[in-house]
Amino acid sequence: MGTTDSTSTDHRSTGRAPAGRDRDDEGRARNARPRDGLGRPLPYGEEGVPRQPEGVVRRPEESVCEAQRLLDEGKPFHAHEVFEDAWKSGPEEERALWRGLAQMAVGLTHAARGNVTGGARLLRRGAGAAEEWAAGGELRPHGIDLASVIAWARELAAEVERGEGVPVDAGAQAPRLRGAA
Repeated sequence: MGTTDSTSTDHRSTGRAPAGRDRDDEGRARNARPRDGLGRPLPYGEEGVPRQPEGVVRRPEESVCEAQRLLDEGKPFHAHEVFEDAWKSGPEEERALWRGLAQMAVGLTHAARGNVTGGARLLRRGAGAAEEWAAGGELRPHGIDLASVIAWARELAAEVERGEGVPVDAGAQAPRLRGAA
């Protein structure tokens, strides 16, 4: 019986050199694998959806418009990255708002992937965070109809749980951030 070296890996199938983790110019770990529209990694060499650039500082209204465009295109994973940029670059007093919106977008991402537990949990967590933030009195920050978005997230969470793992259509189920069109 031979021995197995658990540190040995055959990298020929990946199309990459065995150099370890993908890293950006600053040396931070970054997964360079292409992604589909819901953020799932694809095999190296396949064509994916262009990534949302990270660390973009936008005016809040620009963040809302860009996130809505991505949500309408069925790309909630990408919309979450826009919300995440807003939470990381915005004023401290708005971080909980943007984090809640990002969590709802990730919840929609999981629901579209068929992940019932993760989708429902993140939709509710994001709704709760946004609701807690709104308790300070602001229900239409940057034109966002927060009460409607919170209701949307809770209703979708219940629908996802009733659907028994059937993925939702992310574009068709996307929230209207500024209310009915």
